[in-house]
Amino acid sequence: VQLQASGGGLVQAGDSLTLSCAASGRSFDFDRFAMGWFRQAPGKEREFVASISAWSGGSTAYSDSVKGRFTISRGSARNTVYLQMNSLKPEDMAVYYCAAARSSWYSRYLTDYTYWGPGTQVTVSS
Repeated sequence: VQLQASGGGLVQAGDSLTLSCAASGRSFDFDRFAMGWFRQAPGKEREFVASISAWSGGSTAYSDSVKGRFTISRGSARNTVYLQMNSLKPEDMAVYYCAAARSSWYSRYLTDYTYWGPGTQVTVSS
């Protein structure tokens, strides 16, 4: 299973950015895996951002710090999950990772995720 995140970049505070994560793999059934986004800022531990359950229109969960500003979705492109980030703040600056969990239900816990992508940098200037 391979996960490739993209869409990171340099933005100003208040701007929006959309991250994409494309999943691939011969035995990977995208529709059966919950997907999540995590982030890691320099000197800090990797933290949960958002997660979405396996099925189309599945349940979602967000960290308190992004709730109301970020939206996770399973998109129109095959095997892709998105993270729409609005009203970005300097404290959102981090490397963002997408991950796939070996379960169908969303999860906030890093240890529930089996597959990880290499991450994409989001930089927010004040």
